[in-house]
Amino acid sequence: MALEGQFLQNVVVLRHGDRIDDVDPLWTVSAPRPWDPYLTEGGRTRAFSTGRKLREKFGFPIHRVFTSPFTRCLQTTTEAVSALCAVHDDGSQVNGDNIEIDPSKLKVSIEYGLCELLSSEVIKTEFLPKDGNFVYEMSKLEEMLPAGTVDSSVEPVYKEFPKWGESRMDARDRYKRVIKALADKYPHENLLLITHADALVGSITALLEGVTISGGDYCAYMHFRRLASISDCETLSAKEFELIADFGIRYSIVGTS
Repeated sequence: MALEGQFLQNVVVLRHGDRIDDVDPLWTVSAPRPWDPYLTEGGRTRAFSTGRKLREKFGFPIHRVFTSPFTRCLQTTTEAVSALCAVHDDGSQVNGDNIEIDPSKLKVSIEYGLCELLSSEVIKTEFLPKDGNFVYEMSKLEEMLPAGTVDSSVEPVYKEFPKWGESRMDARDRYKRVIKALADKYPHENLLLITHADALVGSITALLEGVTISGGDYCAYMHFRRLASISDCETLSAKEFELIADFGIRYSIVGTS
């Protein structure tokens, strides 16, 4: 229980759902955007059920959602937000199709800083977009999200798309900076950040020493929490985040002598 004048902030970092090129490797041969795979139907179901789990099992509401601009993350966001904002959900729904939502429950924004690692380590150079545009223009990206939930007035941490050729370490540092910046910007709100696998790795290695990651599932997530307060002069004072729960991530911690 937080003391008077203080509050607990929850941040959930969620990986996107199952991507089509993982189950159909030949998809990239004829795909018009082979660097930007969409979700499988199973991925949509997994994302929706994860949103339902966050709504039913976690003892706090999600106030804001920030998503990577890649299609698989936008689709994961749509499914998770549909579950989080569902007006009636009797458990029979497998995805967000035709479900009634209350869009006033939370707001969604696109954050370039949560995008995929932009390196040949994860995107083959022969798949790179010829015009250099990895994602659609912002208005088209926002059209992929549930109607009424988009907050386009939010100023992103990364105002431009990250540059191609970053190292994996650089990307993980980027994720850590963006996650902290978003948490500090909205300290009174609980956040859901929908992103990529390396963001989860960067998050946990920033928190725990001697961590070795051995794997991670689609829609794996990490739940962090911290105690924070804001002074009369609006100065934020916050403790370090602690790891409350993780799901779908396999890791080990090397003991110290």
